[in-house]
Amino acid sequence: MSIRDLDELLAELTVSQRLGSWCMVSGVALSDDVDVAAMVTEAEGTTVVISAADAMRMGREPEFVAAWLTLNVDSTLDAVGLTAAVSSALAADGIPCNMLAGYHHDHLLVPIESAERAIASYPNPIIKRPSWRPSEPIEASLENEARWADLVEPVGGRL
Repeated sequence: MSIRDLDELLAELTVSQRLGSWCMVSGVALSDDVDVAAMVTEAEGTTVVISAADAMRMGREPEFVAAWLTLNVDSTLDAVGLTAAVSSALAADGIPCNMLAGYHHDHLLVPIESAERAIASYPNPIIKRPSWRPSEPIEASLENEARWADLVEPVGGRL
């Protein structure tokens, strides 16, 4: 069963590393033999996460070569604080990360040379006892959706 409570999420959290080296590219035509691991469409263009080897084979020098870490915990899609706690702990250790949210898991792209250090930080006292908590539960409602719609311009549809 999916977990919503942050303390439970952090207690159950384990981290695994996907094999390979990964990078983000945008504005390139991809051949059929390139496996796209993730895709984000933004107003400026589409970003894809592909293997660093595929990028180099296409003549693109990766700007950021990353290890792909997966947060292995069954969180609800509306759970509050998991990615903030993890990214804050990594930031405290000086490890940059780019977060990707999937339906089943959250994922991090961290510098390839920092992967072992990032994985070794779990479980980490900083993560186990985050210094912040949401001040009140966040309720999913049309009222909240309307407030967000006033603050951001949706890309490709309604928020």
